[in-house]
Amino acid sequence: MTKITINDHGPIRIEGDMTICDATGKEYGLGGRSVISLCRCGLSANKPFCDGQHARQGWQSACPARDLPPPKPKA
Repeated sequence: MTKITINDHGPIRIEGDMTICDATGKEYGLGGRSVISLCRCGLSANKPFCDGQHARQGWQSACPARDLPPPKPKA
């Protein structure tokens, strides 16, 4: 099972079995990692991966868990 955690004032952490692809469908080589962090702030020099710039720049964003409304019916 894969676990995704949205860290307050930080990255999206993904743990478990995963494949990450770019917009064309090409896979990123994760080097055997089972835990990675994706940039949420847009400041990373290593996008889409986090390099810690959010902390150095004081970036803030809290995202408490909530229930989404049901999806709208397809027309």
